[in-house]
Formats: sequence, structure tokens, C-alpha cells
Amino acid sequence: MNRINSLIIIIALFILPGVVNAQIEDDKMGAWYMYFFNTTFKESSWGFQGDIQYRNWNLGGDLEQLLLRGGVTYQPKSADVKFTLGYGNITTGQYGKELTETVNESRIYQEILFPVVFGGRVYTNHRFRYEQRFVESQDFRTRYRYNLFLNIPLNKHTMDPGALYLALYNEIFINGQREIGDGNTVEIFDRNRFYSALGYVIKKGIKVQGGIMRQSTNNWNKNQLQFSLHHKF
Repeated sequence: MNRINSLIIIIALFILPGVVNAQIEDDKMGAWYMYFFNTTFKESSWGFQGDIQYRNWNLGGDLEQLLLRGGVTYQPKSADVKFTLGYGNITTGQYGKELTETVNESRIYQEILFPVVFGGRVYTNHRFRYEQRFVESQDFRTRYRYNLFLNIPLNKHTMDPGALYLALYNEIFINGQREIGDGNTVEIFDRNRFYSALGYVIKKGIKVQGGIMRQSTNNWNKNQLQFSLHHKF
């Protein structure tokens, strides 16, 4: 009997990793639909920013995440840098349309964003974000994120109305803890996102982007279409 149990365990060790990886089909395209906004309170250094994101494992209908996020911003008059203190609510779905169970997360975050322009035409933004995560049925978690954004106008020298531009970014996520409760652990490396797109400045304060993001974790890699509206008012 002990030999049979041992054989079952050995077989399971070989089969289960394949089952886990098969849960998410890497070759099927997903899609994210996003709205970003930010504003400043009159002539003060204070403002507000946020985003609404509807993320799908496929092109629509198979919920990956619904993310609602917003935060108060502060931008000193003497420095070209923006600080944000914010909150996000995230509903995460399982892969597969037939699976309707979701997990809820509340998230507090602090963020520093500062732009650097090279040669008057290459626009970069560096974003550092620290998150405190309260995930349903898990212990308290933290995460560190760094994102490098790059925008390059193609038909103009500046990001003015009518500009068509190349948009790129790469963001890396690092977990602050490995143990998340009930004996479960995660890797220190959480994920990486690489994005390339074309954008268009419709008018001052409004631009749109469309492209593809490659999201990579230790267990799966997936391409996802991204369509976004960026609104500054």
C-alpha cells in the first residue's frame, strides 16, 4: 500500500505542473481596455489622478481583472516630480469563461513619478510605486514596482495635438514577502510587463493608444491587446 501511495505521489509531481501551466493558454490573445485621468486643483500643487481598467483573458467576456484606482497627487512648484497617495479596488477572475468565482483586493499605494526629456523629442517617465495589498483569504502583502515609459513623436518634434507617437514601457514587479498565508508562498519576482503601441494626441489633454503588452510570470507568458484613453483636465 505504501508503494502504491508513493507511486501516486510521484506521478502527481510530474502531472500537476503541466496542469497548472495549462490553465492559462499562452497562445490566446487577451485584451485590456483602460481610461486614465488626472487633474490639478486650480493653480495649486495638489491634484487627483486615477484609472479604470477592464482586463480580459480573451478579447472580451472572460474577466481577468476589474481595477478601479485613484489617488491624491502633490507636485512641488520647485521640482518636476509628482507624488501620489492612493487606493485601488481590484476584482480578479479565474481563467476560463465557465469559472465565475472572483477574488477581491484592496490596495493602498504610494508613487513617485518624474519625467526626463532627451534631445527635445524623446519623452521618458520613471515611476516608482510601493503597494500594501489586502487580498481576500491571504495575509497582508507588499509589492515594489518600477516602470520606465518612453514616448517618441513620429510626425512632430513635440507631443502636441496631431502628433502620432511610438509608446513603449517596461514594468517589473517584486513581491515584498514570499509567505501569503495557509502555507502558500509566492516568488520574489512577481511579473514583468513589456508594452509597445502607437499613440495619437487628439487635442491638448486627450490622447489615445493602441498596442500589445507581453506579460511574463514564472508560470506563464501572455500577449494582451491594450486600448487606452488618457485624459488630463
